Amino acid sequence: MKKPFAKPSDAELKSKLSRTQYEVTQHEATEPPFRNEYWDNEQDGIYVDIVSGEPLFSSKAKFDAGCGWPSFDRPLDADGVAMKADRKLGYVRQEVRSTVADSHLGHVFDDGPTDTGLRYCINSAAIRFVPKEQLAEEGLERFLAMFEGGGKK
Repeated sequence: MKKPFAKPSDAELKSKLSRTQYEVTQHEATEPPFRNEYWDNEQDGIYVDIVSGEPLFSSKAKFDAGCGWPSFDRPLDADGVAMKADRKLGYVRQEVRSTVADSHLGHVFDDGPTDTGLRYCINSAAIRFVPKEQLAEEGLERFLAMFEGGGKK
């Protein structure tokens, strides 16, 4: 049985995360486009919250939005992310946060190219990629079946 997640203290987060990861997840910062770890990653696997390790997105839902950040058309589980109104730029956007750790992930827009019509624009600094070959060793074997047979979704 998995131990319930307890969010680390601010001091622990500062020591565990890079400065960019900390600023993005804890203070809603945004990393630069096209100069982040996963914007052009095309490997099969799962993206997890950098703070809690909770599974958030699959490479099967990833697409190239041309924006310079990893973009997905849906989360792995709708309950894994929470939406929050963001009015910081003078208009309302939908901020995406992880449910378990309450990490700022990015924003969701309604201009996605797939059947969902959504584009979850996510900061690489808020997530960690687990390649499909390492899913079992990280306790994420339940997601292996989605990569059998190839193709999207």
